[in-house]
Amino acid sequence: MLTAIIMAGGSGERFWPLSTPKKPKQLLNIFSDKTMIRETVDRILPIIPKENIFIATNELQAAAVKAELKDIPEENIIIEPAFKDTAAAIGYSALVIENKFKDKLAKDEKIEIVVLASDHLIKKESEFREIVKLGAKEASDNGVIVTLGIKPNKPETGYGYIEVKEENQLNLNEIYKVRRFREKPNLETAESYVSSGKYLWNSGMFIFTTETIFKNFDVLMEEHTEVFQSIRKKMTNNIFGLELTNLVRNDFENFEKISIDFGIMEYSKNIRVIPVDIEWNDIGSFNALEEVFQKNDAGNIVRYCEVKEFDSSDNIVIGENITISLLGVKDLVIVKNGDNILIANKNRTQDIKKIIQRG
Repeated sequence: MLTAIIMAGGSGERFWPLSTPKKPKQLLNIFSDKTMIRETVDRILPIIPKENIFIATNELQAAAVKAELKDIPEENIIIEPAFKDTAAAIGYSALVIENKFKDKLAKDEKIEIVVLASDHLIKKESEFREIVKLGAKEASDNGVIVTLGIKPNKPETGYGYIEVKEENQLNLNEIYKVRRFREKPNLETAESYVSSGKYLWNSGMFIFTTETIFKNFDVLMEEHTEVFQSIRKKMTNNIFGLELTNLVRNDFENFEKISIDFGIMEYSKNIRVIPVDIEWNDIGSFNALEEVFQKNDAGNIVRYCEVKEFDSSDNIVIGENITISLLGVKDLVIVKNGDNILIANKNRTQDIKKIIQRG
């Protein structure tokens, strides 16, 4: 039984001021007339029915998520009472899925889960779906965690990497053993990774069965398992949404705040990776728009607004219902949303969250 967890609790700080805590990046229609979370759901609907799609979000965004995804059953909107990072979010969501389907499974049937971000761009959607099915079969047949590794086309320093246990050239859409996960490298290290041919970008997409992920929690994150056991005792089939959120609020406080990468992926011995080329982009900053949209004749990317430009190039300009004039500027990001205006050098867009932290 193939299911999905779509992670939709982030605030998209590096996309401020377009992205806000109440309306983060996944709820924006940046690339089409659909929001990014709607795009994500529609991308997997051909292989996963809506009853099997679950959205992991938080109390601040839950109402907007429900309004955007009216076709997803309300009990499938998982509202976390506190942000405890992805290990808690994924484990808790797996508990909700297990609880919903445990009495409906055929004998020896397993629940496979694909974990997806709600704000990534994937252009080769049909190929992506075939890879998800391949990964789900591997996860079910062999009790492993499968991740999708993006074949790098440049020495990117903004992504983590996956080192593959393979001496020969890696082939796309085949399954390989993972040697280890690597943190975001400096440029020199990233260049060596790409030239070796043995490293892939970590996409953050994972596929596993509920049985496999909880076994990994048992071995590698005992404290999380103890919290899961407490939550299991409180779960019933007719409690969901905010009622369930309030029921497990105190349990959530006992979770260590740690990502699934640091807690499990970097230490588990049973991880496989599928190298893929699906035209993926995590849209991690405004700079990513340069890989998606064409520049105008002056070399600028302009969205939703009118621009008057003179001797200005290589800028990213966004601002609905406004005219922005550029004179003698280069390599800037200029964004207006409501009363907030951002003007930043393109090489500092990874630091936008520092503005938010200052208040």
